Amino acid sequence: MLNENMKAIRKSKGLSQEELAIKLNVVRQTISKWECGLSVPDSDMLLSISEALETSVSTLLGETVDPPKADDLKVISEKLEVINLQLAQRKTMRRKMFHWLFLSVCAVTAAIFAALIAFNSPYQGWDYSDPETAVFGAAFHSFEWLFVRSAPIILIAAIVGVFLTRKKA
Repeated sequence: MLNENMKAIRKSKGLSQEELAIKLNVVRQTISKWECGLSVPDSDMLLSISEALETSVSTLLGETVDPPKADDLKVISEKLEVINLQLAQRKTMRRKMFHWLFLSVCAVTAAIFAALIAFNSPYQGWDYSDPETAVFGAAFHSFEWLFVRSAPIILIAAIVGVFLTRKKA
């Protein structure tokens, strides 16, 4: 809600992300992250944004409040805390997804290696004089050649990915 309101108000004022960033003394990418909902500004920055956009904080947050209250910062802080919790949950889910993806890549790579070892590389003894089996033999040879050369890199990258996405205590 904050991200959509901020973007709409900025556009209605005719400001680019770069112009708003200059007014707030931040980089344009920060404005972009706020408007995409990837991060949220803290309460002090939210006040600066409302001043730069010449609108109230409550309008930015999507509420219409008649009288300004003394504890606006507390309300804003609570709302920002909820948004931060949602962003943290999304980040945790993404981390878990990548962790399991990397584990799956490790398992599939190991399984393919085991299958190739079990088959004892049949393409080396393949009869290429038969046109029907020659095509399959060449395709299998190409797959094995590419896999054997790229699998160690893929496996190492996946292991590093598993290590980097593990749950930190």
